[in-house]
Amino acid sequence: METAKRSLYSFFYAAAAVFLLAYLGLTIAGLLQFCGWLLLAFFVSLALAFRSNQLLRGLSYTVIILGVVSLAMYHPQYFKTIGDFKLSALIVPLLQIIMFGMGTELSLKDFAQVLRMPKGILVGIVCHYTIMPLVGFAVASLFNFPSEIAAGIILVGCCPSGLASNVMCYLARANLALSVSVTTISTLLAPFLTPTLMRLLGGSFVEVHFLDMMWDITKIVIIPIVGGLGFHYLVRGKFAWLDKAMPLLSMVGIALILVVITAAGRDNLLKVGVLLVIATFIHNVAGFFLGYWSGRLLKFSEKDCRTIALEVGMQNSGLASGLALTMGKLATAGLAPAIFGPMMNVTGSFLSSWWHNRLPQEDAVPVKEEKPEINVAAVS
Repeated sequence: METAKRSLYSFFYAAAAVFLLAYLGLTIAGLLQFCGWLLLAFFVSLALAFRSNQLLRGLSYTVIILGVVSLAMYHPQYFKTIGDFKLSALIVPLLQIIMFGMGTELSLKDFAQVLRMPKGILVGIVCHYTIMPLVGFAVASLFNFPSEIAAGIILVGCCPSGLASNVMCYLARANLALSVSVTTISTLLAPFLTPTLMRLLGGSFVEVHFLDMMWDITKIVIIPIVGGLGFHYLVRGKFAWLDKAMPLLSMVGIALILVVITAAGRDNLLKVGVLLVIATFIHNVAGFFLGYWSGRLLKFSEKDCRTIALEVGMQNSGLASGLALTMGKLATAGLAPAIFGPMMNVTGSFLSSWWHNRLPQEDAVPVKEEKPEINVAAVS
């Protein structure tokens, strides 16, 4: 059985190599009409091959995302409309479903954690809502992007923590309870803090309607989470198929959101693509670095420092995409969130894997960790 599995994974690696060579050959020959499909086949084959490696398997979903986004870059016409229906109209409902899924994974016990570790949660939230907005503003100003694209970078920085941070904290041997608490509280504070920070820092790039943004965040995030929390206590566990379907639906939803944004902003992305990727990388990595060292300066434990780093550096880019849509700027302000999402999962996976192999100093003896009940699919 093991031999058969190894052979199957070897086949996927070989297939990925063939698809990549074919893609390069057709690109050189100028036959671009097939390149998008070959690039998609390469990334899907690579993702399946990664399932054989414990270190790489966590990147499988992100690699598939890269594949479908590549397809959208080559063939944007497939992801803009179906008949007279604009696919961008699906973004907000999909985000609401994803936030509902987050709510189903919460319980009142998660909120009780606030009373047990108030200092850590306060520092995590303050660092998150100061470091990322200010770094985003600095990066947007430094690269001198067009106003609406620059506003997208700031918008990402002003959003709450991403759900993927909880998964990364678990893998990084960090403080999972602190991570879940910071993500939850920062998300609940988003209707007030995100519009305020966006108006202060992004108001010079685009017009920001405070009350409109506040309501948009409430209907995209707060209402679905409250609904999911009710689901957790009233329905969860009674329909096994529904419990299993929620993570899968979140994965499909995130992929579709990124593809629609990429297709809508393809022309702008071709103009500033490389620079925007570099700017987004700096934004993301600066969040990890400054978050970690903020914890060290405040003399937090190693586990808590890792947690603050991941909570600061990982954003709810899906929410930023939804807000860009409601602002009517999906093809411009929506580009930075579309890039930030896959990138933070790649950098976060590598960082958490590196930390996983380095036991925190306070843990003298390795302890078998109990797998947390978090939605590992709902990465944002």
